Amino acid sequence: MDGRDLVRSVKAVGSAGAAQGVRTVRAAWRRRRTDAKGLPPRGAERARVPGTVRDVEPGPGGGVVRFSRSQLRITVTVTGAVFWGWDGAAPEPSYALAGRCPEPDPRAVLEPDKDGGWRVVAERVTVTVSRHGAVEVCTPGGVPLRRDLPPRWWEPVGGGPARWLQRTEVAADARFFGLGGRSSGPRLRDGTYRLWNTDPGHAFAPGDDPLYVTMPVQLVVADAGTHLVFHDNSWDGRVTLREGEEGAGSGHDQSGRTELRMDGGPLRCWVVVGTPARVLRTWASLTGAAALPPAWALGHHHARWGFGSEREVRRIVAGYQERGLPLDAVHLDIDHYDAHQVFTVDQERFAKLPELAKELHRDGIRLVSIVDPAVKAASGNPVYDTGAAEDAFVRDSSGQVVRGVVWPGEAVFPDFTHARVRQWWGGLYEERLEQGFAGFWHDMNEPTSFTAFGETTLPRSARHALEGRGGDHREAHNVYALCMAKAGYEGVRHLVPQERPFVFSRSGWAGMQRYGGTWSGDVATGWPGLRASLSLVLGLGLCGVPYSGPDVGGFDGSPSPELYLRWFQLASYLPLFRTHASLRAGRREPWEFGPDVLDHARVALAGRRRLLPYFVTLAHLARRTGAPYVRPAWWRTPEDRALRDCEDTFLLGDGLLVAPVLDRGADRRAVQLPRGRWYDTATGRTYEGPGQVLVDAPLARIPVFARAGAVIPVRGKDGGLELEVWAPARGRTGSGVVVQDAGDGWEEPEIERYAARWEDDKVIVEREREDGVGAPSHPVRIRGLDEL
Repeated sequence: MDGRDLVRSVKAVGSAGAAQGVRTVRAAWRRRRTDAKGLPPRGAERARVPGTVRDVEPGPGGGVVRFSRSQLRITVTVTGAVFWGWDGAAPEPSYALAGRCPEPDPRAVLEPDKDGGWRVVAERVTVTVSRHGAVEVCTPGGVPLRRDLPPRWWEPVGGGPARWLQRTEVAADARFFGLGGRSSGPRLRDGTYRLWNTDPGHAFAPGDDPLYVTMPVQLVVADAGTHLVFHDNSWDGRVTLREGEEGAGSGHDQSGRTELRMDGGPLRCWVVVGTPARVLRTWASLTGAAALPPAWALGHHHARWGFGSEREVRRIVAGYQERGLPLDAVHLDIDHYDAHQVFTVDQERFAKLPELAKELHRDGIRLVSIVDPAVKAASGNPVYDTGAAEDAFVRDSSGQVVRGVVWPGEAVFPDFTHARVRQWWGGLYEERLEQGFAGFWHDMNEPTSFTAFGETTLPRSARHALEGRGGDHREAHNVYALCMAKAGYEGVRHLVPQERPFVFSRSGWAGMQRYGGTWSGDVATGWPGLRASLSLVLGLGLCGVPYSGPDVGGFDGSPSPELYLRWFQLASYLPLFRTHASLRAGRREPWEFGPDVLDHARVALAGRRRLLPYFVTLAHLARRTGAPYVRPAWWRTPEDRALRDCEDTFLLGDGLLVAPVLDRGADRRAVQLPRGRWYDTATGRTYEGPGQVLVDAPLARIPVFARAGAVIPVRGKDGGLELEVWAPARGRTGSGVVVQDAGDGWEEPEIERYAARWEDDKVIVEREREDGVGAPSHPVRIRGLDEL
């Protein structure tokens, strides 16, 4: 027995309340015993490297290169994406990929290279394999983007999964982005990042790692080009990043380096080369189009752990209505459950929940329910009873149902990696729909199980179906939430086929965008937490998850009026705009922070309402093109090194540049502008980029700039759609698109394309059609003429 764990056990009993504290102690020791029985010790290991090339077997899109101690399969697909896998690893099965893999590129040819190596030459990329197994990816012009050194495996002598290591070299000027939701960023600094979805157990701030959504997805941006790399492996791992150093006149550059260590699973990866827009489009074609949120989900949401009763919900909603503040959704947390049991309602405090939902819906407000995966292990609980009858719960290696501890107490966990279990779980949302809920937020699905010490999740030896392949929690852990999201999304779609489901999840993995979005989780109240909120949204967008946002004001504590307002202003330009806080935190309603904050929050809410047509357009574009709503400032000009290092400004679509205020007391701030002319949307003043400008940022607003020539759909004063056109520079043109979506169904609206140009002394706006150009379909308002 570890004495430190004994001390933790005693402390847990005292701090968590006697009953729950005892449960967490039992759970920790039970988890340890389960893994001691179910996971044999690794023992001695044998190291292995590929060896030298022996022969090759050309095939469609590439072929197989055989080495003395391994083999490598390389395929270039018709989309330009490159796949390679060692030791016979194939692209499928994969939880990340949507449908079948793209077809091989018939024009890609495997041919001999110098020094006994081989290469695959394709239109968009060249892949070179050295005689010892190094793999180099180059642009069509031959400029290297990455060089993966020969991998190394450590195989247990007695059998079992092999650990492996992959080291990579990139350009000295390269910057790293992605790896899921990271609180430090969006540019990832030197350090080690873990690939294991984790509930930190406390409110987090920059530097806390890992968090709820981890993905082995990196976007690498350098002068030579941009590329995405995805190692399709859901096991626990660590990525170590080290940026390069340029020679500073010596002529010798130090390459950037990455090191990926995985505890098991296949060594296989995808690489996509191109502009950021092309890379994300191809990534979306591999992992699936983003779920399209219903239009109401792009408005303002208000949530709280601790509403406590229907009366309190009505009081909050009335507060918004009496003050003329827009509100589109109210979220109920676990306190509306009966004793924290999922798919139940506390009949004393929420006795007439369906009536409440109808009242809110009549006022244009939807009700959203939390859904946790843990099921209270008690006979008489209908979810537990039907799940047990379905054999739906995760078991250990001896066949016993795994038990953990979550909010309802002793709990069991559905095995979402089994299609039958997903179908059973999806059917349970009928109860939620009957209560009047229109959307669902999945929580605690890393999955989390409280323990007094050790990992707060299921035993690593716990068994999972893994779509019939069989395996344990070491492989299933990171995809658990992804599979839960699939179950919820497909269940709701089956139950309400005429409407788009609204599901977002605290945890997930590559491909989670197919079923919805995510949110920050329990971000700490404070200025560092505000900065982390933006990092998370930007990083997730670059991993293919376009819909996300933070808890406005932070999850814990009581923000100052200034901090709350700056968070509110930032969130009004993010896809998910939601205030939320914990049971122990201060209030989050705008009127709780004084009349000045209320007035400024009203302006932010009105601005969000005005931009709803733009957000709807961005949602459709994210689904069709993979481009996130929120994009880094370097999105269109990744070769701009100053923008690559810019982390406090972002593009909202192509038309707007948003510069939130992230520092206490700031009423001015520096803004790094991308290339071109930009208008300050508040003052109309013009600025020329690239370059840095100093602008006012009074408490009433944050700086927002419009790109010259941008055509932005907005909500006019009469409630109809209006085109706001920012005048292009003289001699230049502009453009923009509009996607109208009046409902929440499955229709595919037409993409309306508009062009703006100068004709004599007027700006002319025309709609581009297949048969030519015509008059715009909406009223047009030209902005910026006074400054020209």
